[in-house]
Amino acid sequence: MILKGKKGIIFGALDQHSIAWKVAERCVQEGAQIVLTNAPVAMRMGEINKLAEQCNAPVIPADATSLEDLENLFRKSMEHFGGKVDFVLHSIGMSVNVRKNKAYTDLNYEWMQKTFDVSAISFHKTMQTIWKLDAINDWGSILGLSYIAAQRVFPDYSEMAESKALLESFARSFGYHLGTAKNVRVNTISQSPTMTTAGQGVKGFKEFFDYADKMSPLGNAPAEACADYCVVLFSDLTRYVTMQNLFHDGGFSTMGMNPALIQ
Repeated sequence: MILKGKKGIIFGALDQHSIAWKVAERCVQEGAQIVLTNAPVAMRMGEINKLAEQCNAPVIPADATSLEDLENLFRKSMEHFGGKVDFVLHSIGMSVNVRKNKAYTDLNYEWMQKTFDVSAISFHKTMQTIWKLDAINDWGSILGLSYIAAQRVFPDYSEMAESKALLESFARSFGYHLGTAKNVRVNTISQSPTMTTAGQGVKGFKEFFDYADKMSPLGNAPAEACADYCVVLFSDLTRYVTMQNLFHDGGFSTMGMNPALIQ
């Protein structure tokens, strides 16, 4: 029960394949109270109300690109909890260019700006809202989900790679301000390829999933293990970990070559 007494907001749970869904379940198992949120369009597509019932958690719709929606989310969450939050998970990503199979050399720039707004700038907007409303307790924890394409080239990941690089930069920059002011830590987790609904929409995902699984000494980290890692980073056991991009990928990020690929 390492989250007993803690209160948090989980962004991005779509269905049972979502990492955010697994994180929500584990947080509640470890004693936390949570609020669930997603964009209204995503809520219509997913099964978040089923998770809400399971976790005894309210659902507060919010478009994370809207400052008005974010302010409403945090105000209502604090009313629900009777106080500030202790942790936040940002598990949001979307690229219209990827969905429509636009080549990286022929991107639609309006769609690219939407990608950045949804996948990265929403993280800054979330933290800025937290800052302005003083919505998080001292020694709180904020996490964003990232991917190694922020550092390395994965051609089919398209401009989502730049989105993740921007996400990680926001974690470092806002991590300084929140850490200095309130001892709040901000980190990103760079997760293995994971069989989520969004992940499987990327061209060639299954082949790359198998490649990464062979390359990694421990194999790909499943969503359930990522949820465990998130719980630890929300807990008081990691109070001095901040402004880091933490690889949770079975060792993939350190490997150069694995003989298993040749075999």
